[in-house]
Amino acid sequence: MHATDPRHPYETLTPDVVQDALASLGLWGDGRLSALSSYENRVYQAALETPLDGHAQVVLKFYRPGRWSEAQILEEHAFAAELAAADVPVVAPLSIDGHTLHRHGGFLFSVSPRRGGRRPELEDFDVLEWTGRFLARLHTVGAARPFVHRPALDAASFGHEPRDWLLTHEAVAPEVRTAWRQALDEALQIIESHPALRPVRASATEDRVALIRLHGDCHPGNILWTPEGEPGAGPHFVDLDDARTGPAVQDLWMLLSGERRQQTQQLGALLDGYEQMRDFDRRELALIEPLRTLRLVHYSAWIARRWQDPAFPINFPWFGSRDYWQGQVDMLVEQIEEMQKPPLVV
Repeated sequence: MHATDPRHPYETLTPDVVQDALASLGLWGDGRLSALSSYENRVYQAALETPLDGHAQVVLKFYRPGRWSEAQILEEHAFAAELAAADVPVVAPLSIDGHTLHRHGGFLFSVSPRRGGRRPELEDFDVLEWTGRFLARLHTVGAARPFVHRPALDAASFGHEPRDWLLTHEAVAPEVRTAWRQALDEALQIIESHPALRPVRASATEDRVALIRLHGDCHPGNILWTPEGEPGAGPHFVDLDDARTGPAVQDLWMLLSGERRQQTQQLGALLDGYEQMRDFDRRELALIEPLRTLRLVHYSAWIARRWQDPAFPINFPWFGSRDYWQGQVDMLVEQIEEMQKPPLVV
């Protein structure tokens, strides 16, 4: 897109451009193309005239320009390949002519096999236990070596930087800006009492939890479940776009919901499965509420940064109002209270 073109880059990503991207790899679609749900990137399912490695349908992922460097995307792809080689059920990009990352029309994109499934029934403790085993296998691979290019999940990247961006760009409603900043600063003081989440890493001699390569955004929507009795039964992940370094509990807490008693039961089922495959450091349970708080801040900044993307005002019409930001203040106050309670015990 020309530098003076006022359109958002994704407005240039027409169906013809998507089909041309396929053709640039020597793949030919049969005309059936559908957009899949994704805010951060643009993702399309295409049917092929001739199957690729046995796949009659593929998924094209066009990465948001400027978000990740090429090295960071390739590191994600390498992690997915490691997981697949270890028989961890993830959907890894296909290698086409020796490459998993391609360029077309100003975009970086990948092509993956289509893999169906449904959201996991996380109220079923057997499903949670199975998911826990899967996560332990993913973390075993993740602990084998560090990321070099991908960032860490800590108070610097998910707390301080989003806070400063929102304030600098005057994204917080002026009526509650002071209250929001005061609540967030108090929350960050509590968060940074945990060595694993400090912007400056603890010394090598300090006793702290291990930091490993993670899925990073392990909410139920990023897990597809194949019922028992069908090929590939069980859970699999379809998106490693947010893979980064952090504590293992980051990939567990977003699967919890409900009141404290319910979360304790759910966590117990997850860890029953997890610890069949890998040890879990119980000290990480104290990080659940701090991580939840960081996600609140990061989420607000994520929407604000994307506001020029036409998809965001349409899908988040409530964002930016005084009521929205007052709600954020209220949630930060609640999180300050939660972070001062004893952690979940299982």
